[in-house]
Amino acid sequence: MIPQVRTPRKRLHFALHPFRSARTLRLRAVQAGASRSPSLLRPLCRPCARALILLLVLLPFAAGAEEPVLKKATFIPQWVPQAQFAGYYTALDKGIYQKHGIDLEILPGGPDHPGDVALEEGRADFGTLWLSTSIPMREEGVPVINLAQIMQHSALMLVAKKSSGILEPQDMNGKKVGLWGPIFQIQPRAFFEKYHLDVQVVRQSYSVNLFLRNGVDVASAMWYNEYHTILNCGLNPEELTTFFFHEHGLNFPEDGIYALEATRERDPELCRAFVQASIEGWEYAFDHPTEALDIVMANLKRAHVPATRVHQRWMLERMRDLIRPEGSTLPVGTLRREDYLRVAEGLRENGMIETIPPFETFYRSCTGHADQ
Repeated sequence: MIPQVRTPRKRLHFALHPFRSARTLRLRAVQAGASRSPSLLRPLCRPCARALILLLVLLPFAAGAEEPVLKKATFIPQWVPQAQFAGYYTALDKGIYQKHGIDLEILPGGPDHPGDVALEEGRADFGTLWLSTSIPMREEGVPVINLAQIMQHSALMLVAKKSSGILEPQDMNGKKVGLWGPIFQIQPRAFFEKYHLDVQVVRQSYSVNLFLRNGVDVASAMWYNEYHTILNCGLNPEELTTFFFHEHGLNFPEDGIYALEATRERDPELCRAFVQASIEGWEYAFDHPTEALDIVMANLKRAHVPATRVHQRWMLERMRDLIRPEGSTLPVGTLRREDYLRVAEGLRENGMIETIPPFETFYRSCTGHADQ
C-alpha cells in the first residue's frame, strides 16, 4: 500500500480566521489542556464570535473608565501639622480625599507660610482661618469666603492662679493681665468692658513663662495648647481659675475652611467634596484617636517640629470638644449668623473694620446645612 503523502496545510492565524472546523477547535483545546466538554469544543457561530472579539477589544477601555479622574487641589493650615489639624491629615492619609475625587497636597503652614497670604495669592485652593482674620480680609476687598465653620466654640481663654485671689471676673480689677497681639485682644477687652474691669495689660509672648514666674496675674491661653502646657509645668486644674469667653457670651468661633470666591465659582463640586472629605476626616480621627495621633506625629516628625504624644493627645481631645460640643445639635460646618455678627461687631468696635461684610456673601455653605 502506497502511503499517503499529506500536503501541509496553510496555517491561518485565529485572530484573522475565527471560523474553524470542529476538528481544529478540538485540537486547539487538547493542546491547551482544556476540558473536552462539548460546550467548549462546539464551534462558535459567526455572531457569537463577532461579539467575543468586540468584547475583547473594548474590555481594556471599560477597565480604564472605572478609574476615577482625580482633581488636584492644595490646602494650607494656619500652623504646623499638630493635632489642631488632625482631621485634614487623617483624611489625606486614609485616602478619604481620594475617595471624594481629590488629589490633595497639604502645604506647610506656620509663621513662615501664612495661610491668609497663600489664599489671597492663589497659591492654595483651601485653607483654615479664624473669623477674626477672614472678616477683615473680606472687608479689605479680598474675596475670601467661609465654606464651613469647623470649630463652634472659641478656645481662647484667660487663666489665673487661685493663690492670687482671682476667683471671679471682678477679682481681676487692678491686676496684671497678659494679652497677645491685636486680634487676640478683642475678646479679653470685651470681657473687661462687660464686667467693668480696670486691668493693667502686659504684652504676652507665646510662652507662658511670665505667668509661671508670677510676672502677670492672668495669662492668655488656648485651651488645646498653652493651658495644657501650664498643667504640664506642675499646676493642677484645682489650683487654677479659668475664664472661657464662650461661657461669658463672647464666643468667637475660630478655625473654619476658606477659599476664594473664584474657586467656588470655577468648581463648586470640588469645594463641596473638599468640605465633606475634611469633615469625614475629623470624624474618623475622633473615632480612631490612636491612629490619628500616629498620623499627626509622623507629620510633625517630617516637618522637624518637636512635640510629645501626650500633648498632641490633649489637643485632639480638646478639638473634639470644640468641633462637637457636648449637647450641641448643630451640624459640623455650620456658621451661625449670630456668631458671625458678634465677631464682626467686636472687630468694628476695636477699629479693625469700618463696615461689616454681608453674611450672605461671606458664608457660602458647602455642607448642605444653612445658617441656623
